[in-house]
Amino acid sequence: MTQLPHTHPRPHRQPRPLTRPRRSRFRIATVLSALLTLFAVVLAAPAPAASGETGWWVPTARPAPDSQINVTGEPFKGTDAQGHVRGFVDAHTHLMSNEAFGGRLICGKTFSPQGIADALKDCPEHYPDGSLAIFDFITKGGDGKHDPNGWPTFVDWPAHDSMTHQQSYYAWVERAWRGGQRVLVNDLVTNGVICSVYFFKDRSCDEMTSIRLQAQKTYELQAYIDAMYGGPGKGWFRIVTDSGQARDVIQQGKLAVVLGVETSEPFGCKQILDIAQCSRADIDRGLDELYGLGVRSMFLCHKFDNALCGVRFDEGGLGTAINVGQFLSTGTFWQTEKCAGPQHDNPIGLAPAAEAQAQLPPGVAVPSYAGDAQCNTRGLTELGEYAVRGMMKRKMMLEVDHMSVKAAGRAFDILESESYPGVISSHSWMDLDWTERVYKMGGFVAQYMHGAEGFSSEAKRTDALRDKYHVGYGYGTDMNGVGGWPGPRGTDTPNPVQYPFRSVDGGSVIDRQTTGERTWDINTDGAAHYGLVPDWIEDIRQVGGQDVVDDLFRGAESYLTTWGASEHHRAAVNLAAGEPTAASSTEWWNPFVSYASGRSVDSDTGTRWASEWSDDQWLRIDLGSTQLVGRVTLDWERAYGRAYRIEVSTDGSTWQSVWSTTTGDGGLDTARFAGVPARYLRIQGQQRGTQWGYSLHEVGVYSI
Repeated sequence: MTQLPHTHPRPHRQPRPLTRPRRSRFRIATVLSALLTLFAVVLAAPAPAASGETGWWVPTARPAPDSQINVTGEPFKGTDAQGHVRGFVDAHTHLMSNEAFGGRLICGKTFSPQGIADALKDCPEHYPDGSLAIFDFITKGGDGKHDPNGWPTFVDWPAHDSMTHQQSYYAWVERAWRGGQRVLVNDLVTNGVICSVYFFKDRSCDEMTSIRLQAQKTYELQAYIDAMYGGPGKGWFRIVTDSGQARDVIQQGKLAVVLGVETSEPFGCKQILDIAQCSRADIDRGLDELYGLGVRSMFLCHKFDNALCGVRFDEGGLGTAINVGQFLSTGTFWQTEKCAGPQHDNPIGLAPAAEAQAQLPPGVAVPSYAGDAQCNTRGLTELGEYAVRGMMKRKMMLEVDHMSVKAAGRAFDILESESYPGVISSHSWMDLDWTERVYKMGGFVAQYMHGAEGFSSEAKRTDALRDKYHVGYGYGTDMNGVGGWPGPRGTDTPNPVQYPFRSVDGGSVIDRQTTGERTWDINTDGAAHYGLVPDWIEDIRQVGGQDVVDDLFRGAESYLTTWGASEHHRAAVNLAAGEPTAASSTEWWNPFVSYASGRSVDSDTGTRWASEWSDDQWLRIDLGSTQLVGRVTLDWERAYGRAYRIEVSTDGSTWQSVWSTTTGDGGLDTARFAGVPARYLRIQGQQRGTQWGYSLHEVGVYSI
């Protein structure tokens, strides 16, 4: 008998406490009950009994033939001794992207009522030898030729370096669940420009139409799996719409599936020649529709600058190709500037992308960029700020990956000013210098599915921060996301994965995965498909040690802590709104516009107080009665304070300094300090940040 490797987990670090949210009664009306009847007929074949396993986790009717799972043992249930859920979280993946980009970019389906032979087949234009697999050779190199047959031989795909073939067949996702994953964020994804320029498509390129279809297909997948287990609610794949539901699902030992959105022009919010093509009403309608579909997290921009925000660039030849797409979509190329702080966007690079550049109109060329200007000039727009605040009102989580540092910085300012914890970095597209800022807000961080060495190294670099904030860690597989996945380390490595091995909880035995005539081994095949996630985690244990895996095993609890805190967030009352004010001076140069001190507390970000052009200036607010004050927000106009302090008083004559800075950089500042009683609050300017005076759009004063 093969000796199984054993794991020895270290004692769990104490996660942050979380108040248990109420369970939502939200139901999705778009899932038709007739699907269950159809799937019940399709799945009438008995479940394979090769393992001889029986139990609640074994379906009563699986399609035959089908993929093997190659995991034995009951999936763990319940919580740990502290009442926390356990398990891994994939914070970023794309189950249904085969339905995106016109329907032919990613070949194969996550499931099919016609069975595995229909689900796992190549696109028609790839036959007989892959010669027309244009996107394959663009992303992988070579001539694109490959054996197009999937089931049952799988000679050439799925593979860790093939980005055009289905990697998330439902049974492979089932294997990841059996191996310990308990949260999966399914990002509904598409890109209208890629769809429009790609040669092969069989449906509309409209982004919102694709998002709706992918949401529908995810609910159909849930019904498909339910039918295997005897009816609605009985399967292991459970779409959840609040953190309480997610906790219940995980405590039952099942997989909680969260819907997200990652698209370039959400709600039609593209920009053409810097003119927004959407309105606040479009944003509200779009957010309401997505919320109704069950979406709880989303990106506001992805790959192309849009009417909401600028993006963090892609590098090299891919960056050149996407910059071409940016021009085709918006009429403008990316524009760069020197970064204002230590954070920066990716360098665009000057590598050619001939296929993409050929799409440009005659006489138009991709510009060159200065090496010392690595930041996108475009940040978070006024409409983008409206969208961020709209997400907060709906208790949704903001994905900051893909935002330019200018846009992400402003988004962080807004979230911090409201003490809102719902911020996610799900797959290593945020400047890493902002990791602690995310943790401090109560957000969640996951790393891209890099190879075991790179993943372990980055996890260890930020280990002290996770200890400091008592949080777990996540991964973002980005499967079906055209990103590339870990290659094999080889059997000659001194610490290969030894099959079979035990799951992290110790309750299941995991062997090499077999589908049809092909068996995959993480040592020689790398992370070829979603079913090899448990093998990749074991590879991380071999390379990075048990500590890294333990942090990942706490990921589900930390993700749900962030989500639950977002649901329970309540906007604080601005004690300064509409209250009497006074100022040392008021700028006067336009007889038609008032810059009076009261403009700073009128709840209108389109107005402002402005002082005369000298350093020693102040703004005073009378709160009307003594209040407990512990947080002040200052939304500066371009004329900001470099050095200033915040003072409080109970009588208007004796002042106490409670907060100060000498490194102000404008934007939206949030000052936090131990709560103090105050009736009066004064912002005392000491040094201006510009040649002008001090100018504030809005001041907020809060108890916490």
